[in-house]
Amino acid sequence: MMTSNLRRSLPLEAVDPVWGAILAGARDIAAKEPALANLVYSSILNHETFESALAHRLSERLGHEDVSADLIRQAMAEALGVDAEIGAQARADLAATLERDPACHRAIEPFLYFKGFQAIQTHRFAHALWGAGRRDMALYLQSRASQVFQVDINPAAKFGQGIMLDHGTGFVVGETAVVGDHCSIMQGVTLGGTGKADQDRHPKIGNGVLIGAGAIVLGNIEVGDCARVAAGSVVVKPVPPRVTVAGVPAKVIGEAGCAVPANVMDHVVMVHEPGA
Repeated sequence: MMTSNLRRSLPLEAVDPVWGAILAGARDIAAKEPALANLVYSSILNHETFESALAHRLSERLGHEDVSADLIRQAMAEALGVDAEIGAQARADLAATLERDPACHRAIEPFLYFKGFQAIQTHRFAHALWGAGRRDMALYLQSRASQVFQVDINPAAKFGQGIMLDHGTGFVVGETAVVGDHCSIMQGVTLGGTGKADQDRHPKIGNGVLIGAGAIVLGNIEVGDCARVAAGSVVVKPVPPRVTVAGVPAKVIGEAGCAVPANVMDHVVMVHEPGA
């Protein structure tokens, strides 16, 4: 009881700073851009919790004549009951986007507008439903997310938290792929398999990894913690921790350049020519 009373006495920003920042952004939009007032009220200001607002925003984007937004929202409510960590993971993803994306200036922006963020959150709901045995609904969410966000993640794939998916367009992830915590992934990245055998066949991405635009990682191989994969690379062999790989096929060309490349977001790769 004392803990409950203490929580009520604290300002929202102290109890749930991400949700507090989103609410503040919504009120600001409603005041300054009346044309968007209905959007921010229905998506944010009419909700008591971050989780409720997130399910509403996603379901409104994913709703279709085949399956209504209301039915999708009901499925997402079930997913929240199955996996109580969805909300915390989504908050970590939003905070990562705000911290690492220089084009993101307010917490409300990924929540309302960024399809990379929205695609990852849709996957989190789909993954929970997959684990709960609602595989057809999970696959339907994958299909709709592919259509709406241009991001195609198999619902069985496993993601950590603190994921920043920049732009998102063309991101493809296979069934047995695993992505660790605090990774940053650019557009056009594929985490794919090799062959068609029904087995563990997709990449395992460590923590703190930065994957550049258009990179392709194939097969059941590991990309070590805090590694950096240069844009346009094709990775077919395991990548050690804390190195940079580049090329087709990708080779180790040096150290990662910093302790956690995913946080720094430095995509400039210096290749030294022989004799230079």
